[in-house]
Amino acid sequence: MATAKYFNAAGEPGEAFQLPEELFDGVVNDAVLHQVIKAYLANQRQGNADTKTRAEVSGGKRKAWKQKGTGRARQGSIRAPHWRGGGIVFGPHPRSYHQDVPRKVKALARRSAFNSKANDEQIVVVERLAFDAPRTKDAVGLLGRMGVADAKRVLVLTDGSKETVFRSFRNLPNVEVLPFRQASAYDVMKARQVVIEASALTAAQPAEEVVNA
Repeated sequence: MATAKYFNAAGEPGEAFQLPEELFDGVVNDAVLHQVIKAYLANQRQGNADTKTRAEVSGGKRKAWKQKGTGRARQGSIRAPHWRGGGIVFGPHPRSYHQDVPRKVKALARRSAFNSKANDEQIVVVERLAFDAPRTKDAVGLLGRMGVADAKRVLVLTDGSKETVFRSFRNLPNVEVLPFRQASAYDVMKARQVVIEASALTAAQPAEEVVNA
């Protein structure tokens, strides 16, 4: 069974935490991870890039010069693609980059992401995440006592939505706070350290692994 470092609410270390087998089965499916993360990034694209064809460029409605007798090559329009200021050939136009991923594939990718972090010892479990009031200093101190403050990117997963926790961490550019059930495979994989509230893992069920990619 996979284990992770454990700290109490004050950031004091304790015995290793046994990670639930429902989510941490030790299997990392690289192919599925690649598929789901690629789809996630594709779905963030707006697809708004647009270029004008020769029919959409202003001007060039009449023939540049007569067909014969000038000694120059025949030209039909100064807005043809080979003219400066002319239309674009095979340029981008608005489109959708959306990719559908089956629900079970998303769940498998999410488990693989957590297993990858567990194998690399990049998961830390904290007894409880709670602050009396939003205060960045307290959040920094907690991360420092857990030894993850220097990580380039830290993902903090809470048991449900917690406004004071979110507001305490939001000023830290290297920290992202999400409810445990909303974390996708991409969110987990891009983090260098993952801090998870113990109660979120205790309540984890296989059906809760499904998130939007």
